[in-house]
Amino acid sequence: MDYKLEVVVVPVSDVDRAKAFYADQVGFVVDVDHSPNDRFRVVQLTPPGSGCSITIGKGLSEMAPGSIKGLQLVVADIDAARADLASRGVGVTPVQHHDGNAMVDGHGDDWNSFVFFDDPDGNSWAVQENPTLRAATAGEAPVAVVEAG
Repeated sequence: MDYKLEVVVVPVSDVDRAKAFYADQVGFVVDVDHSPNDRFRVVQLTPPGSGCSITIGKGLSEMAPGSIKGLQLVVADIDAARADLASRGVGVTPVQHHDGNAMVDGHGDDWNSFVFFDDPDGNSWAVQENPTLRAATAGEAPVAVVEAG
């Protein structure tokens, strides 16, 4: 049986501000914006090419705004993703990698190049370069994933 992640609720304090950030700045597609009354609103947004969406809104969750840390997107080209986000006004870090001790500036090996950004409430996102996606967009053979252990 397959279990597929469909939606992640992201707690925000101002739905309109968050919707504008995710749609206009980050580039997510607005799938749904529904408010049957003044106590409930659901806005579902999907990153381009993703099978999983985020939901922001009112009356959805008990989580404090800004309390989600570590949401992660994957891209074929980390430099292009960083340039795209920066051009849209997103406060995005330089490309970084983990050197075994901490995150440092610069590209790392496969699966080890990231940029980071926060939404207006402080929910934190990582964007990771995925060598399998990179190879697929370049028409190369996929990169094998090897796990230690």
